[in-house]
Amino acid sequence: MGLTDEQITKLKDADLGFLVDEIAQTQADSDAMWLIVASVLVFFMQTGFAMLCAGLVRAKNTKNILLKNVLDACAGALGFWSIGYALAYGEADGGNPFIGNTHFFMTNWSGQSYQGWLFQFAFAATAATIVSGAVAERTKMAAYLGYSFVLTAFVYPVVVHWVWATAGWLSAFNAAPLLGTGMIDFAGCGVVHMTGGISALLGAYVVGPRIGRYDADGRLVEIPGHSSTLQALGTFILWVGWYGFNPGSTLAITGLGDVAGRAAVTTTLSAAGGAVSCLAIYKASSHAFDLGQTLNGALAGLVSITAGCSVVEPYAAVIIGLIGALVYTGWSEFVKRKLKIDDVVDASAVHFACGAWGLLAAALFATKENYASAYGIDEPEFYGAFYAPTGKGHQMFVNAIIGIVVITAWVTALMLPFFYAMNMAGLLRSPPEEEEAGMDVSKHGGSAYPDYVVSVNPAAK
Repeated sequence: MGLTDEQITKLKDADLGFLVDEIAQTQADSDAMWLIVASVLVFFMQTGFAMLCAGLVRAKNTKNILLKNVLDACAGALGFWSIGYALAYGEADGGNPFIGNTHFFMTNWSGQSYQGWLFQFAFAATAATIVSGAVAERTKMAAYLGYSFVLTAFVYPVVVHWVWATAGWLSAFNAAPLLGTGMIDFAGCGVVHMTGGISALLGAYVVGPRIGRYDADGRLVEIPGHSSTLQALGTFILWVGWYGFNPGSTLAITGLGDVAGRAAVTTTLSAAGGAVSCLAIYKASSHAFDLGQTLNGALAGLVSITAGCSVVEPYAAVIIGLIGALVYTGWSEFVKRKLKIDDVVDASAVHFACGAWGLLAAALFATKENYASAYGIDEPEFYGAFYAPTGKGHQMFVNAIIGIVVITAWVTALMLPFFYAMNMAGLLRSPPEEEEAGMDVSKHGGSAYPDYVVSVNPAAK
């Protein structure tokens, strides 16, 4: 926090009033730098997604998935600049509970901050990138550009407005929040991860499975990625980026150091709990210590803590991560074995399913003291159902359920017709011959690993 009124009065009485403005400016600059650094860490997650996706696809599609990750960020930046930010945070004339209505193309910028835009753009790009891996190895470039723009320019910003804008109908920052508390989603379990995760699931469903993913009898056929090294590198980069994602969601550091520190600690413990839980689950079922599933377990824990990172205790973060791994495992098996949806990187399991669990977990485990410090409420009446008096914790839990339902419905209502329209127009699925040859050779001028491509001379005997 800045100087109190009493401190300001004392400085002025001591003829040191000139220090008030200087201290205020220093605090403002510190907060701005905090947000810029957090933005860089969140944007660095694009590198993590790129490495993770590259490791999980086959070598013949490496260039393709890397280029699409680059374009996710580029199309996302243009979409969020032109339309997205305005729909997310534009609040002219007191604001609209459903959608923003000003600052298109960053106009009428008075009262806004560039560092704020940068931070929010990095989040929007993350939501778009979640989809890339799910539909990898068989999707056309036009589809990537199309969904990246639509998601960051319209679908995602509306959810942002509901949950994070002060006028949003689901927002905990609303002057009259829903059921007295609004939905607790500190860093984006619902806003970012559910939005990206359900879009990934819908895209993978409409585009269909890769050739050879299921045999003639419908049984699952494993198609391993080409590099465990890249998968591990990508996961660790994402973990590092989460220290901008979660602690950075304080949006300032002055007076909020303890909140940011708590968010960093709970983020770490939930990731660790998720990784260890997945390691144990797959060791019990396959009698092997599975690296890939352990890495996905860490990501499941990271997603699961994103909503409640600032409001739960460290012990609860471990529990949230452990359960998050179970949620991830169950949803992953259900999607690929029962629904027959080929999600290459398990994006819907990690982001959608664990995002939904994260919203519920925050509503269960938020303590009164942590909720008060994170949301600036002196004596909150509503907080986590496991701590609040009888009847006082359930409103927060109900809001989480409402949020899960409406976010799922909103994204499905827009993205499912979009993917179907792209598919009917022939812009979604690559031809079988291109898919079998590999997207790198078909579309990008050659393999990402040219020194390792075996050339065959047809004349050779």
